[in-house]
Amino acid sequence: MSWEAWFTLAVVAVSVVLLSREILIPSVVMFGAAVLLLVAGVLEPEEAFVGFSNPAPITVAALYVLAGAIERSGVLLPLMQSLLGGGRSERRTLGRLLLPAAGSSAFLNNTPIVAMLVPAVSRWSNRTGGSVSALLMPLSFAAILGGMITVIGTSTNIVVSGLLEGAGYEPIGFFEITRLGLPVALAGLTLLLVLSPMLLPNRQAARLDLAGDVREFVLDVRVVKGGPLDGTTVEKAGLRALQGVFLVQIDRESERRIIAPVAPTVGLRGGDRLRFVGRAGDVLDLQSTRGLEPEAAEHLRDLDTSRVRFFEAVVGSASPLVGRSMAEIGFRARYGAAVFAIHRADHRVVGKLGKVRLRVGDTLLLVAEPGFRARWQDRSDFLLVSRLDGTEPVRSEKAPLAVGVAVLVVVAAATGVTDILEASLVGALALLLLGVMSPTEMRGVVDLNVLVVIASSFGVGAAILKTGLADQVADVIIGGLGGLGHWAVLLGVILATVALTETVTNNAAAVLMFPIAVQVAGHVGGDPRGFAMAVAVVASASFLTPIGYQTNTMVWGPGGYRFTDYARLGAPLTAVAVVIALGTTLRFYLI
Repeated sequence: MSWEAWFTLAVVAVSVVLLSREILIPSVVMFGAAVLLLVAGVLEPEEAFVGFSNPAPITVAALYVLAGAIERSGVLLPLMQSLLGGGRSERRTLGRLLLPAAGSSAFLNNTPIVAMLVPAVSRWSNRTGGSVSALLMPLSFAAILGGMITVIGTSTNIVVSGLLEGAGYEPIGFFEITRLGLPVALAGLTLLLVLSPMLLPNRQAARLDLAGDVREFVLDVRVVKGGPLDGTTVEKAGLRALQGVFLVQIDRESERRIIAPVAPTVGLRGGDRLRFVGRAGDVLDLQSTRGLEPEAAEHLRDLDTSRVRFFEAVVGSASPLVGRSMAEIGFRARYGAAVFAIHRADHRVVGKLGKVRLRVGDTLLLVAEPGFRARWQDRSDFLLVSRLDGTEPVRSEKAPLAVGVAVLVVVAAATGVTDILEASLVGALALLLLGVMSPTEMRGVVDLNVLVVIASSFGVGAAILKTGLADQVADVIIGGLGGLGHWAVLLGVILATVALTETVTNNAAAVLMFPIAVQVAGHVGGDPRGFAMAVAVVASASFLTPIGYQTNTMVWGPGGYRFTDYARLGAPLTAVAVVIALGTTLRFYLI
């Protein structure tokens, strides 16, 4: 290989490591990779930044606006709540939830759909005594499956369509990818209905057993010096037999020692930091205990306490909070909110909450003024922001306009009246002119990190193709698997895509594998369009980890899942997606 090919391989390898270890946010990694390839002379400026002029990121941005308008109209919530309320069994409830979620995800971006439904599903589960863990992961997976059905169902499909157009082929038709995606979606939904009740643990079955699998929040409070609890024992203070919460340790900073386990006879001293674990509502009740003061209390003094509300916020992979503590980032000043408690799915949080380095999927229990959700729900800092004490008001009067515009966009694109880019841009403009969304709201619902990843990835993909690296990788795949037949070569491409999409973003995985898939198709006599669409479908099939796709991360904390829960249910779905994508591509696109 040439030095350019080796350099490109090194840049791609480093990018994969940075993305998989979440050392930097995806947009920085991919943009940095494109810049490095430009500076090294591997790419010309117009090649490095070709993605910024490609229709794909612009189309994705316009579709974000359409999905945001539907979300703000609240049109899906009443439907979902009525469907959930009619379920008489767990599988029937799943069916009533998953089928509409998948169907709507075929025409709207799945991220806002999941963001809108998670709080509603959680409240329904709490009200009926059902298990929220039985519903949220299947909801995320169903939204992913629905996105495979049409070209606008997920940004990955649009990205691959843009790559094909950039390579001189026709873009993917609205329903062209359906012949690959629909069988995967139908089989996946069937598996979800059959396997979810058997494979997903009930994280709410033992609501009072905090040693079990309850989704527990960690809350630190201090004993007020000179207060009614200063000098009394744990048992006399009434902290031993609390319902739904458990005192796990006492940090006696004056003596630099931790008392754990905590016996009923242990005496409390002013300044002691007590750590409780429990459900969100139960740990919040501790704030009203006389003689105890939450660690976050000092940050609340400049807030109007008559107006503050409690929120749950899930930390996303693109958040500046990842890898940093709340003290380092100046959380209170930055967000105008105080963190009361933290939930981490894998294990209990240790150390002072203010100094805990946050991770992707951490759920923060926040107290803030009512406008917190409106300010931060569409930013990359948090994947999901929901009120604990009620839902945010929706603009139901705008629902007919929002739905009407969305339907017209879909019909225009599906019937070929105009292409997807023009239809989505006209739709976004119509939403603005009709007053459904303001320019500020439009800017808020567009995820700029995703757009930068998409645009920058085009440059990296161009380098893979230009330097001959795609040819070299294709030769390796064909040389290693070609003796088994063309199906084995295609399987190698599909499995490589699956591995990438679980370690980097699905869009980045599709862009990196696209030139390789095109080269492999040329070598084995296949249609590059079909091979490219197979990459799009399996790049979207991210079911094995909570970090492979952002809707999976959204439900990680609220569902009380552990990291390994995803592979338990996701492995059969992934296997089915691989087999069906392989079979349909061989059937329709191999000459």
